[in-house]
Amino acid sequence: MLNGMLGKKLGMTQIFTKEGEVIPVTVIKAGPCFVIQKKSKAHEGYESIQLGFIEKKKERVNKPLSGHFTKAKTPTFYHLKEFKGKTLDQYQLGQKVTCDSVFKVGEYVDVSGRTKGRGFTGVMKRWDFSGGPGSHGSMFNKAPGSIGSSSDPSRVYKGMRMAGHYGNEKDTTQNLQIVGVRPEDNIVLVKGGVPGPVNSVVEIRKAKKKGSSKK
Repeated sequence: MLNGMLGKKLGMTQIFTKEGEVIPVTVIKAGPCFVIQKKSKAHEGYESIQLGFIEKKKERVNKPLSGHFTKAKTPTFYHLKEFKGKTLDQYQLGQKVTCDSVFKVGEYVDVSGRTKGRGFTGVMKRWDFSGGPGSHGSMFNKAPGSIGSSSDPSRVYKGMRMAGHYGNEKDTTQNLQIVGVRPEDNIVLVKGGVPGPVNSVVEIRKAKKKGSSKK
């Protein structure tokens, strides 16, 4: 069984338990994905399954990728991603993978995506600096402050928190519980928030750390 698949973040909502407890959930359209390539220890040195997600017009695919999809006898896709797992021999090229065949209610998953891009921002928004006094005459306001001494070390240390590009980075939220699986709609409901804006593609993998003992 595969340890994950690709999905699209549709947004957030809330559901209610039988006891009346409200649970904030993220709605993810998980799949359907198709098996594009099988990798084995004999050829690549490891075992994995490459999945395709979100169909793409054949005219918009270059010749190498077009041949790759033709070999698998599948439509062309925008996104390709490898996933590992156990007993991968059961998967065949062109096979359709649905959310209910990978995930079950109650399982914990790690969800990876690209965070919202926020452009060039200052230190108060990017690093949560407190800034200077906001009253009249301070002339400091949102300035970053000192970035190093002039005499020693006479340079700016690497990693200094300064203004710059913020967001649009890969991020993973771990140990999110699956509270609902709706195979008829290819929907997975995950408790809590996941990285990325609405309609962004995310990777859903079974949790690595949940239940592991610390030594």
